[in-house]
Amino acid sequence: MEPTEQMKSMKQLSLAETGFLPKAGKQTRKAVFLAEMETVVPWSRLEALIEPFYPKKGNGRTPMPLGTMLRIHFLQQWFGYSDPAMEEALHDVPLLRRFAGLDAFEDVMPDESTILRFRHLLEKHDLAVAIFAEVNAVLSEKGLSMKRGTVVDGLRPPARRRMKTRSAIPR
Repeated sequence: MEPTEQMKSMKQLSLAETGFLPKAGKQTRKAVFLAEMETVVPWSRLEALIEPFYPKKGNGRTPMPLGTMLRIHFLQQWFGYSDPAMEEALHDVPLLRRFAGLDAFEDVMPDESTILRFRHLLEKHDLAVAIFAEVNAVLSEKGLSMKRGTVVDGLRPPARRRMKTRSAIPR
């Protein structure tokens, strides 16, 4: 079989680009944030709150691991992903997959309906409110607070805004 023009123009991915090697260079703010949340959020306590209501293995399709779905739910809250966007991000962004405990080569990625059903489970049993309260209690002990979509460091004053100069104001 003779290679086509398109095949000739394609370059082979390096080992680093495939994701097998750790990324060298600057650690992003998102990576730093997720590493901190991994240690700060009381994952086992939150899983214990949800576990009595979570589907058990043996009743139909095997459910995704509870810890994975909980982390995906938090990713949605922190970064504002819709259910379809979260599914897409899990396929596209290795950092988010790692945080959720998913391996692109071994694990099945949850689809948007699985993510939606998990959120509905939390809402049905008023678990979202309990989770939010539990996390805020832990964060407040560390001088942090969480509002929907963001975590705020209560120890640092907010950055000052720059004033517009007269020349920057349109007339």
